[in-house]
Amino acid sequence: MKLRIFFDSYCPLCVKEMSQLKALDVNNHLAYADIHAPSFQIEFPHIDPLKANTFLHAENENGEMIYGLDVTCQAWTLVNHHRWIKVLRWPVIKWFADFAYRLFAKNRYTISYWLTGQRRCEACDNIEVKKP
Repeated sequence: MKLRIFFDSYCPLCVKEMSQLKALDVNNHLAYADIHAPSFQIEFPHIDPLKANTFLHAENENGEMIYGLDVTCQAWTLVNHHRWIKVLRWPVIKWFADFAYRLFAKNRYTISYWLTGQRRCEACDNIEVKKP
């Protein structure tokens, strides 16, 4: 595992992206931890689930934390897809992309509703969480 992503399983768009990543992760570089899992705080006491619910968190294999679009970019790079996402980390674009991401993260349930017809789900077809 090179990157563990702490994701919101109540967000239909988040679940969809994690499912896509899992399907493409043929080298098992990614692991997933549902911030709403009953055992989350026991397994990951160093992660505040309330903060992790406001924007995407991940931990690399060295234990270093990364956040937001840095997580998205690294995850898609590790599965060797959507290479264009690296553009969002270019210095001139990064500020605008991060601003847009914060707006998305804050409003992801409403955006999910607009795009999928489902605002929040507590019974989404969740991805299987890979244990450490």
